[in-house]
Amino acid sequence: MFGKRGGSGTSGDNSGGVQQPLAMPQQAPPAPEPVPTAAPTMPASDAPIEMGVVDGVDVQQQVEVAPQTEPVAATAQVPKKIKTTVAPPIEFDAPPAPSSVKSEEYYDVKTQVFAALIDTIDLSQLSKLDNEGAREEIRDIVNDIVAIKSIVMSISEQEELLADICNDVLGYGPLEPLLERDDIADIMVNGSKNTFIEVDGKITKTNVRFRDNDQLMNICQRIVSQVGRRVDESSPICDARLADGSRVNVIAPPLALDGPTLTIRKFKKDKLTLDQLVNFGAISPEGAEILKIIGRVRCNLVISGGTGSGKTTLLNCMTNYIDEDERVITCEDSAELQLQQPHVVRLETRPPNLEGEGTITMTDLVKNCLRMRPERIIVGEVRGPEVFDLLQAMNTGHDGSMGTIHANSPRECLSRMESMIAMGGFSLPAKTVREIIVGSVDVIIQAKRLRDGSRRITHITEVIGLEGDVIITQDIFLYNIVGEDADGKIIGEHNSCGVGRPKMWERARYYNEEQRLARALDGSESQSAAAGF
Repeated sequence: MFGKRGGSGTSGDNSGGVQQPLAMPQQAPPAPEPVPTAAPTMPASDAPIEMGVVDGVDVQQQVEVAPQTEPVAATAQVPKKIKTTVAPPIEFDAPPAPSSVKSEEYYDVKTQVFAALIDTIDLSQLSKLDNEGAREEIRDIVNDIVAIKSIVMSISEQEELLADICNDVLGYGPLEPLLERDDIADIMVNGSKNTFIEVDGKITKTNVRFRDNDQLMNICQRIVSQVGRRVDESSPICDARLADGSRVNVIAPPLALDGPTLTIRKFKKDKLTLDQLVNFGAISPEGAEILKIIGRVRCNLVISGGTGSGKTTLLNCMTNYIDEDERVITCEDSAELQLQQPHVVRLETRPPNLEGEGTITMTDLVKNCLRMRPERIIVGEVRGPEVFDLLQAMNTGHDGSMGTIHANSPRECLSRMESMIAMGGFSLPAKTVREIIVGSVDVIIQAKRLRDGSRRITHITEVIGLEGDVIITQDIFLYNIVGEDADGKIIGEHNSCGVGRPKMWERARYYNEEQRLARALDGSESQSAAAGF
């Protein structure tokens, strides 16, 4: 039970102290003499019992109706009865899960202790300690504050309070338990009271909450300041990243009407591979083999898909098949790619400063890449006119370049490229733009998030050429939906489209991969024939 030892009791003497168990049974019919002998046997965690009204229950009344047939045994059971009947909402038998419901009283006590901690602790000295040393120092001070303020709580409650306060001071507060979970894909905080997570493709609400919007805003500022950015009323929109590369977006009042809104796209601690995607059912083994060959033979690649479809994850997987001796330059709005090659240069855009100057756009980065002697250029996400510079790089000797783009199909991906080039103010004829696209892009891989939350690679499509004013494409691999099972999970098959000699064949022969490509195509055709497609 949280509270002070100072009395708020409604009965007994008016001295303000806690009524001790020795005085409890004085109004009960049994003789009070056995009570003193039972008091020392009370459990240590239940010894401080407050009298009066707690959570709407009259504690004195509970004592009066306690069993009376055996005075000693009944008196010994009084603490247990009070413990289970008086304050069940804040009584924990074990440390609660991160999403467990906490009472308002818990947050009131936490606010008092946190304020006292800030007044007591020397932050300059604390910053000199490592994480473990700082946590130990905070734990010692919090324990002293709890003792000085005579706050009554069980051991499990105190441990939970210590963990929460350490996270508030050293980490990201209530977000820490969620960030530690590897099964969460997205964390969405809509103001201080509502926090949602995505697990296995489904969004669910948690019981995680913040003290108020000020605490949430402080955590948002802590996150973005680590990458040299800021978020406030004058600059209420900000993109940032966590130390592990997780993508962060913050939009603050006055644009967010219900308080700061924080969205975190988490990445798994262990980097995924194409073989793991096969185990998840995102692609078939033959399809994964074709993707490995595409990465190995340096095809210019665009990964297309909607929001949350797994484009960045797939791009990370494809970079596994870049040779160790290649110089790779990445350009991103917030650095989240996790390349394992030894020769990688990572570039990141920069927003304007307080004076509105100093902006470095994606177009600036891609243009500068061309002066850095790259062998491959990887653009994390193509959103605007920088697509023109990326296409120029692809067809001027930087084979194997990659990028992602928001589109719902390979055909829409090509149309999006045309529209983004037009957004850049390039006054080029439509046919010229399409010729540039055809000469630059070799393969489009389409990723999609299905309605059951699963993610699938639905197309592996080659860009063949231009016929008149129309870009000709050729599907090598498709995902066909068959139906769904009793649990609502979609059932589908990855099947070959029967292309025996794709356009990339000559490139595969140049890299001595044509036999491997032939086996993958034959295997996928055999599987499709067996499935009846």
